[in-house]
Amino acid sequence: MKLRVPAAVPGSRILAFGDYQPARVVTNDELAETVDTSDEWIRTRVGIASRRIAGPEEGIVEMAVHAAGKALAGSGLGPGDIDLVVLATCSAESPMPAHAPQVASRLGIDAPGAFDLNAACAGFCYALGTADAAVRAGTARNALVIGAEKMSAWLDWSDRSTSIIFADGAGAAVVTGSAEPGVGPVVWGSDGDHHDKIIIPDRNAFIRQEGQAVFRWATGAIAPVALEACERAGVAPSDLAAIVPHQANLRIVDAIARKVKAANAVVADDIVHSGNTSGASIPLALSRMIERGDVPSGAPALLVGFGAGLAYAAQVIQIP
Repeated sequence: MKLRVPAAVPGSRILAFGDYQPARVVTNDELAETVDTSDEWIRTRVGIASRRIAGPEEGIVEMAVHAAGKALAGSGLGPGDIDLVVLATCSAESPMPAHAPQVASRLGIDAPGAFDLNAACAGFCYALGTADAAVRAGTARNALVIGAEKMSAWLDWSDRSTSIIFADGAGAAVVTGSAEPGVGPVVWGSDGDHHDKIIIPDRNAFIRQEGQAVFRWATGAIAPVALEACERAGVAPSDLAAIVPHQANLRIVDAIARKVKAANAVVADDIVHSGNTSGASIPLALSRMIERGDVPSGAPALLVGFGAGLAYAAQVIQIP
């Protein structure tokens, strides 16, 4: 007996991105009123000038719906065309049920495969790699990939090491099958021996991180992953139009970009006014870059995610 399997397609591509940010802007000066810091101190060490913080009515589902709805509208597809929804998040308000089915329902997507994925700040790259594989295998025709985070819900606002960094927002992309691949192979991995460097130890705790240890790891270990993603996609760094690293810290972003040596690439610096939005940061940053006209349609962009776990992932995509 032979099993019947769906017809596969050679590759997948991204049709459109979308993003959402809460309206509330929190400046460094505002934070300095309640914690021992200053605008100069924050800008010098992490590169952030302001960040967006969600209100009580803006949960992960609500932000994801806004970003995904925008991506869906820009893709030319309708809710009925989507049969897979993958939502990357590490800041879930509750462990069950997953957020993805709720997002799908609110968008009018009927009975898709839908699940949440937690790879923290590498989450969007993991989710995109998963969706790409599903579409290429024929398991899904069109996928909605979302990164959405409400990191503020897990912050101790008196802790200078975290309260100045993390923020809220969402980004999304629509993925479809393609005769010409527009999503390169994902290069992913993890280092569980250092899982305690960024952690929320239990449901009653706040996020904690060892900033210097994370900085050393990210600036040393991530550039080789990025270069391998370029090599596996068959794209030279000099051909990249954009580098979109996870927006963890502007100094980390700059260090990775220097080591990749993509002289012609625009490097995302969304962290300056968005803060660190963990799994949402890559699609949020790239969506805004596309909207501003910073990057050309059809050109290659390198996505690089890294963070708690410690997990990391990278792939080259074609900008829609």
